[in-house]
Amino acid sequence: ATPLGWALFQLLLVASFSQAKEPVCIRRGDPENPQLSRDGDIILGGMFSFHSSWNDRKDTYMQKPLPLQCTSLNFREFQVTQAMLFAIEEINNSTDLLPGVSLGYKMYDTCGSIAQSIKVALALMNGNQIIFTAPEAPCTKPAQVQAIMGETSSSPCMAIATVIGPFYIPMMSHFATCACLSDKTKYPSFLRTIPSDYYQSRALVYLVKYFGWTWVGAIRTNDDYGNKGMATFTETAQQLGICLEYSVSFFRTDPYEKIQKIIDIIKASTSKVIVGFLSHFDMDVLLHEFSLNNLTGYQWIGSESWIFDSQTAEMDIHHILDGAIGLSIPKSHVTGLKEFMLNVKLLNSSNDLFTEFWEALFNCKFKELKSTAENPRECTGHEDLTGVKNSFTDMSLMPIFNNVYKGVYAVAHALHNILNCNKTCEKNVQLDPFMVKELFKFEDNIYEVYFDENGDPAAKYEIINWQPRKNGIVEFVTVGLYDASLPPGKQLTLQNNSLIWARNSKQVPVSVCSEKCPPGTRKVLQKGRPVCCYDCIRCAEGEISNTTDSVTCLRCPPEFWSNERRDTCIKKEAVFLSYEEIMGALLTAASLFGTCMTTGVALIFFKYRKTPIVRANNSELSFLLLFSLTLCFLCSLTFIGQPSEWSCMLRHVAFGITFVLCISCVLGKTMVVLMAFRATRPGSNVQKWFGPTQQRLCVTSFTLIQVIICIIWLTVSPPFPFKNFKEFKDKITLECALGTSVGYWAVLGYIGLLSVLCFIFAFLARKLPDNFNEAKFITFSMLIFCAVWITFIPAYVSSPGKFSVAVEIFAILASSFGLLICIFFPKCYIILLKPEKNTKKNMMGKGPRSPS
Repeated sequence: ATPLGWALFQLLLVASFSQAKEPVCIRRGDPENPQLSRDGDIILGGMFSFHSSWNDRKDTYMQKPLPLQCTSLNFREFQVTQAMLFAIEEINNSTDLLPGVSLGYKMYDTCGSIAQSIKVALALMNGNQIIFTAPEAPCTKPAQVQAIMGETSSSPCMAIATVIGPFYIPMMSHFATCACLSDKTKYPSFLRTIPSDYYQSRALVYLVKYFGWTWVGAIRTNDDYGNKGMATFTETAQQLGICLEYSVSFFRTDPYEKIQKIIDIIKASTSKVIVGFLSHFDMDVLLHEFSLNNLTGYQWIGSESWIFDSQTAEMDIHHILDGAIGLSIPKSHVTGLKEFMLNVKLLNSSNDLFTEFWEALFNCKFKELKSTAENPRECTGHEDLTGVKNSFTDMSLMPIFNNVYKGVYAVAHALHNILNCNKTCEKNVQLDPFMVKELFKFEDNIYEVYFDENGDPAAKYEIINWQPRKNGIVEFVTVGLYDASLPPGKQLTLQNNSLIWARNSKQVPVSVCSEKCPPGTRKVLQKGRPVCCYDCIRCAEGEISNTTDSVTCLRCPPEFWSNERRDTCIKKEAVFLSYEEIMGALLTAASLFGTCMTTGVALIFFKYRKTPIVRANNSELSFLLLFSLTLCFLCSLTFIGQPSEWSCMLRHVAFGITFVLCISCVLGKTMVVLMAFRATRPGSNVQKWFGPTQQRLCVTSFTLIQVIICIIWLTVSPPFPFKNFKEFKDKITLECALGTSVGYWAVLGYIGLLSVLCFIFAFLARKLPDNFNEAKFITFSMLIFCAVWITFIPAYVSSPGKFSVAVEIFAILASSFGLLICIFFPKCYIILLKPEKNTKKNMMGKGPRSPS
């Protein structure tokens, strides 16, 4: 922050002095001289981190700060410089592009420092010379450079673009990827030949999602590149259901304690996948410490800054990063660039920077010293790179060099258009305001370069995989492609069969907080933990989930129920009283047995129809009663089987009418007994008023009333088949709904009324003089009948499903058997076993009296 403050202070001083009416416009502070320069008609600026770090200093603000002491020579930036020089040489030698115009350059070392970058940017704009002007003349002039190539990192680019943006000086970066730099309101003159991290961050998320990793760790560089890139990654990951177990930041100047804390976090974590959104400088520092702590076995996902860096791969002697996968700039080739780079004699080695570079490149010293292990020999200045292998001779970063190459050509083409070049160019054209606009319009299919409204190129990445070979060398194998211009779902393509994972495994590693919930279960989040951590709870009965990782269970439709695994709804079993089951078969047998018994009694009565016991009490009513009992036994069969619309109406109507017919007959027989003895009194004409005709009319009338009740019931709201889903949770009870309960209870009530009347009349006639008083047996039968139907009501109401039907059938059969046995069996006993009593005399109770 201190160098930045000093630089801004200098800028304010320059601004204040520009307003002063002095005869001389002069720059304040020490001049910044370029490390590499060449004159030309048009000058391009270059800002590169020839050193990757600097010695920290403590300013006291009591005296002028000392110049920045840069450290850690960076061969990669020298390669980038060579790419820029190569492009300028090609353009200057071209007769088609900028004919008659020579490009010059001024290149500075920023050391990766933001403060130094701003200072260099001001130097590129203003220059170092003193300008004499008249007091009334404005102290302004055109910018010294028409475009600035660089910087490599995002944070310096943000600072530089902020300073030069108001002056419309284009800045073309080859490796600054922060998505924030696409904001043209803040950085109006910034362009780049590498895609924005807006796309890279999302591509990394899609890559993680593709392999099913939902629980990952993340390490980022603590600058704009890492922080903003990881912020986009985290936001997109949350949208796709991916959770970060931890996300830590690191910068190469952090103390060792910070690195040790990161190592402890990784060791304590449960995730097996680490996303490294790091610059190659920071990755190299971390890799050294990871190796010392044997931090192996983790699957690394890398950003483009380090994933295809051969120097990082060479440092990984403990195979920490084996199997790493990540995004890389697509491979490219620039004809002649490799030969140009290796011809280092083209470099101007007269200044201290390139003297340092030469000594590091060939491991020698220019000044005479005794040979040591560090300085084995003296430099001659005529060394060549034949047989030399180091990071400068490594051409694996050719895609980055190509970005620099394309950037220089984009600037040259923009100049070509602004200067109206044909065979010659108009050199007196004002460049500053138009340069940026022309660059935004630039498009070249040969170099595959164009810029959108944000100054960004098309986003296309290769997916590479670190595959170790037997000789210990790591090969960067292209295993896929990500193209943001394609429709969603088609942007990512991968060749899974060629991938190698951590620990040289062929199996895709698993990194989840919780295993996937299988069908039949649902996810329940663990309290206080991310959404990727959950428990799998089995679906409740009647609910299913047929997908993996379902968050809810779906309730089955009413006619369906969940299977044992809770992953499919199966049709519920339809339950009703059928003939095939034991209960239905027994009730059917009882019904048929009762029918046979009734038929047998009828045959006996028919055979002995002329005997006194059959003729007594109106044999016509007896046969009608036997017929109605047969119908009662048979009507119980209508209650068995699957309910249908007709069977539901038939069963209740048949039951109501046949039972009323039966009770009417019994009532008629009871009244016959009463009237018979009333008729024996002198002057009685009861027999006249209750003869056979009246008895038939009575039975018909009572039955007709029930028929009318049934007709009204069927007309207003008849019974209908009904599927009962509430009785049993996993079964459907098929039953007959009453339609209206009033009709049903009216039918039963009428039967009950007749039964009570019958019971009262039979009770009154029970002590009439007769050796065979039928009223006694009717009384007993009606007691059984009433007892059965009184107990039926609570049993019917409380019985579930088909059991309520069985209760009703049992009541019908029990009451029918009660009537049959109590009324007719005593007569059959006399007819068959005591025929001597089957006489009219015995019936009337007029046998010989015993002596007094």
